[in-house]
Amino acid sequence: MTAGILGAGVRRRDFITFLGGAVAAWPRAAWAQRSTPPVVGFLGFGTASASANRVDALREGLRELGYVEGKSINIEFRWAETADELRERAAELVRMNVDVIFATSSTEVGAAKEVTKAIPIVFATHADPVGTGHVTSLPRPGGNITGLSVMQSDLTAKALAILKETVPQATRFGVFWNSTVASGRPTLQSAEAAGAKLGIQISSVPVRASKDFDGAFATMARERVGGVFVAASTLTRVERTPLAQLAIKYRLPSMFGTRENVEAGGLMSYAPDQADLTRRAATYIDKIIKGDKPAGLPVEQASKYRLAINLSTAKLLGLHLPPTLLALADDLID
Repeated sequence: MTAGILGAGVRRRDFITFLGGAVAAWPRAAWAQRSTPPVVGFLGFGTASASANRVDALREGLRELGYVEGKSINIEFRWAETADELRERAAELVRMNVDVIFATSSTEVGAAKEVTKAIPIVFATHADPVGTGHVTSLPRPGGNITGLSVMQSDLTAKALAILKETVPQATRFGVFWNSTVASGRPTLQSAEAAGAKLGIQISSVPVRASKDFDGAFATMARERVGGVFVAASTLTRVERTPLAQLAIKYRLPSMFGTRENVEAGGLMSYAPDQADLTRRAATYIDKIIKGDKPAGLPVEQASKYRLAINLSTAKLLGLHLPPTLLALADDLID
């Protein structure tokens, strides 16, 4: 009798174990048997040419995982010039019922989040996913959003300290930030806290679109700021050439949020390799396509940051950079 009960218990336990494994494996098996390739919706702000390196990086990451575009995976691109248009493009991807939406930063994530709570959203260079409310926590994002973060709020203090070392006589910095994105306000607050520790006054200069740029720099020039911290956003990356030109025009030493800004003529940047983060975002897309839920995929934080300095721009601005700062630079662009 006891043996019979024990045997039944073992059989029941074995069955439950089998059932649990079968349920866990089912999405991956279903993925392997689907007749059409999965579709990734690439939601982009600005033009395709302005983000060509990001597109290339994502494609490279997918290729490294064995995907062949047009055969084992398809990518649908949607580009937008304004925030309102970005939401419309995101809605188009939702109506197409893509498998995953790739939305690189808080700008694109915010638009995608407004139109879907069901389709997974993967980001690659989000400035502050927790502070914006896009995820519940880094270890357990919850909801339908996950990816990689640059943690802009955390690196702001270091970036401002480097800018202060560049222009040690400065007593006021302008903070040029995009007020249309959720990460803008937390970044400004981090800059204000860092400024207080550095003994620097902070002038907040919000912008909403590229048409605001010239007026923003004119305002900072009138306020006699000694340098400018340009908070990273999709807008400031896409419009990197006019930003660099304005900083030179008004002779304002500026710290930018991506190396791309420095390549376009900006003075310096302190940031992770964002193209590499985009390439690595392909692993999240792969896991989601194969059945994992975004809610349980921890957000990965960038761990290595690089200082890039444009020496030609420094000469144009008449700056004599300290040898100690040049020694710290990872990339010197001439």
